[in-house]
Amino acid sequence: MNEELNDVQFQILDSVYFVESFQNILEESGEPLPVVVDEIRTLIDRGWIQVMEFDEKKGDFVRTGIFDTDHFENYHFLATKAGLMKHNGH
Repeated sequence: MNEELNDVQFQILDSVYFVESFQNILEESGEPLPVVVDEIRTLIDRGWIQVMEFDEKKGDFVRTGIFDTDHFENYHFLATKAGLMKHNGH
């Protein structure tokens, strides 16, 4: 399957080389909320970004497999290796 990145997906991947909040991604994209939510869902489904949450015990962000897609504002995001490779054209 050879899925191509659209401009919004490319911009989101560009924002998540490091752990980034949903709010910052939304602001940096300049796109409407529903568009950003849909594109983040697509990137997650393709395995190109992962959902992160802050773990108080570890004092760091950790990947979470369970998240509420209606409340992305509660999460942070990070590109996966596959996402970084896609973003860089490999």
